Amino acid sequence: MKSDHREPSSPPDALSRRIFFQRVGTMAVGTAAVALGPQDAESAPSVSPLPTLPAGSPENLLLRMQADVRRAMGKPLEQRRWAMGIDVRKCVGCSACTVACAVENKLPPGMFYRVVIEETSGEFPDVRRRFFPRPCLHCDQPPCVEPCPVTPMKATRKRPDGIVEIDYETCIGCGLCVDACPYGARALDNGDFYTDGTPRRQAYESAPAWEYGHERRRDGSSPPVAKARKCHLCLHRLEAGMLPACVATCICNGVYVGDLNDPASLVSELVKKPGVMRLREELGTKPSVFHIV
Repeated sequence: MKSDHREPSSPPDALSRRIFFQRVGTMAVGTAAVALGPQDAESAPSVSPLPTLPAGSPENLLLRMQADVRRAMGKPLEQRRWAMGIDVRKCVGCSACTVACAVENKLPPGMFYRVVIEETSGEFPDVRRRFFPRPCLHCDQPPCVEPCPVTPMKATRKRPDGIVEIDYETCIGCGLCVDACPYGARALDNGDFYTDGTPRRQAYESAPAWEYGHERRRDGSSPPVAKARKCHLCLHRLEAGMLPACVATCICNGVYVGDLNDPASLVSELVKKPGVMRLREELGTKPSVFHIV
């Protein structure tokens, strides 16, 4: 049914908002991953100078955040604390961030590091739609780490800069971390390809991605097939002084990234404003992804 999309005349009441976020917090939709180790030098994007805007121009948030990222990369790893802000009020449900992420990371069918949860409420003709982007939340106390049976070092672990990563080489694909994530932000790679069932599988589907650096094969003889995967905050782009794909692609300029240890960063300013929340804070996971509601 075709409906007229209009801004509500007044914000939803507190109870309605609370119910919505409770539902979002318990939805198990999504996927995930991140490989350890430095990015392959040959595939690393080159870092070009930031453009300058004419005097008097309004602030360009993307340029400011890119400057924030490059300033953060100039500090030692343990002095950075990556965080993301998502302005739910701006999200129109276009899913550009979901598509950009899938392309950037060569994701297989059914796997999305970044989903946009949608809820429709009300009755015709007073119908409202709300959208809630949800990547991996890169928790400060990640519940996905402890269940990992790999020893002596966990296959899923939190970096000193706050990014929760997965080591494909040591992950055994048991799925315990997938079950442990209360946000449904990770899944196992089942080895499927979009061009399965066609005359020929296209080479771009098997081509190496920055996460694993080699051909992706269905038989599971090489990661990430049969391994846990999830959002990794586009670590390869951050290391090259670039913004994550979802941040650069958002048509509403509603996704922000930066170093919380840098008081001058845009994300540090945003998380101090009223209306900022972290998903399911009662769990004590302390997400590094903040939603502006």
